[in-house]
Amino acid sequence: MKTKSSGKRDFSALEQRRLRAARLLQRGLRPAEVARRVGVHRQSVGRWKAQLEREGVAGLRKARSAGRPAKLTAEQLLQLEEELVRGPRAWGYHTELGTTQRVADLIQRRFGVRYHRDHVGRVLAPMAWSCQRTVGRAKERNAARIRGWRRRAWPRLKKKPGN
Repeated sequence: MKTKSSGKRDFSALEQRRLRAARLLQRGLRPAEVARRVGVHRQSVGRWKAQLEREGVAGLRKARSAGRPAKLTAEQLLQLEEELVRGPRAWGYHTELGTTQRVADLIQRRFGVRYHRDHVGRVLAPMAWSCQRTVGRAKERNAARIRGWRRRAWPRLKKKPGN
């Protein structure tokens, strides 16, 4: 079966295919013939047949969700978002720098769920949050003091005065 260019599955079309296979199986066709007519592998029809015998047509209607189940519940994600709004200082850090490692530590402390820092972005993205790379400057920086230091202290520290 073709998928859309985005790579997402058409769960409605998949369900219709399973139901068509169920009708053919109920008419007494062999799984190999059903597979040929529906355009799937014979093993898929075998699974559907077993499910049809166990649960009936209703068992073929419900599509299982694709992928691994989420580690955090919807309620926990809302609580995580509240924590993100509070910021890293509220989590016990000395700066407001929100790194993926800090968020992973927060999730483990708060919910008992371990995420590798490289995967925290997958949790944050659906909530429209992201850990940003720092620009290399502290927001507490004092531009006037820096200019003064460059004029007075830096020339004394240079190896070759005047350069």
